[in-house]
Amino acid sequence: MKHLPNLLTLANLFCGCIAIAFILNSQPYLANVNGESYWVSGTEQAYLGGIFIFIAAICDLLDGAAARALRVFSPIGKDLDSLADLVSFGVAPSMILFKMLWGANMSEPNAMDASMWMTAPAFLIASFGALRLARFNITSDQQSTGFTGMPIPAVGLFIASFPLINFYNPFNIGSHMQSKWMLLLIIAILCWLMVSKIRFIKLMPSKWQMKYVWPQVVLIVVTAVAIPVLKIAAIPIAFILYILLSFIYKQPEQV
Repeated sequence: MKHLPNLLTLANLFCGCIAIAFILNSQPYLANVNGESYWVSGTEQAYLGGIFIFIAAICDLLDGAAARALRVFSPIGKDLDSLADLVSFGVAPSMILFKMLWGANMSEPNAMDASMWMTAPAFLIASFGALRLARFNITSDQQSTGFTGMPIPAVGLFIASFPLINFYNPFNIGSHMQSKWMLLLIIAILCWLMVSKIRFIKLMPSKWQMKYVWPQVVLIVVTAVAIPVLKIAAIPIAFILYILLSFIYKQPEQV
């Protein structure tokens, strides 16, 4: 049982790698079947890539819970968790943005191919995510009641919702996200949030008293109510609400 947390961390990493494989195959391609050529859309692959990032997040949540329940903590487990998070919530989401920037540039008039320089900003998410994780690893003792800078799983889950939003296009949001300028603005904001000094709340409160748990309660209740009404659009709403609650909430004095 003592290896369960590390096994869950490896499951997180495994799902992140599968997500990258699906996303890499999300571009439409020409298939040859019995001498006939067919254009095959890659939309479903990007959709599945986003789903596997969400599964990776579940594994990430469970490995911490398992470590606390079994009282198993080790430097290897800590570093392994960061490495897995970088792949699942840094590299895989960067691949989503890379594909979306490629598509946005290809949709422009007379476009024949998208320049690498126009799609490269997508990988700033992985780069700033690595910086965020490195900073957390050396200051984790000071972040017991909240995170300094937005945690990379939150960023990864937000970006993982983009293929789903593009697939279902709720309230025409997916259409607006085909703009390269909108995507570049999102990348800039997310990178800044990860390395900022803003204090973000943890989903697991430090104490189970209302003055400590009310932000988490509000986040869960509003998200639960929004899902039946807004469907997949509830994910970006929950993300924005998480940011607002982190700005509003002031950690009470520990007694």
